[in-house]
Amino acid sequence: MYFSIVIPTFNRENLLPFAINSILNQTFTDFEIIIIDDGSTDNTEEVVKNIKSNKILYFKTENKGIAAARNLGINKAKGNY
Repeated sequence: MYFSIVIPTFNRENLLPFAINSILNQTFTDFEIIIIDDGSTDNTEEVVKNIKSNKILYFKTENKGIAAARNLGINKAKGNY
């Protein structure tokens, strides 16, 4: 795995598909997308699960803020960068 892309998110069901699909549409393919849902109360989880890709890893946590979500994503990352 070359790149790990960490996306912390909170209640962004309407914007998240655009971010994910933008990454998935790249010509470079040696990456993983780690989405950390920081306690969303909208349909973020369903939106992510409806995007079919084995490159997406989804984790949901209680709301602790963007820094904690980003740090969790970094800890889950398997990429070199």
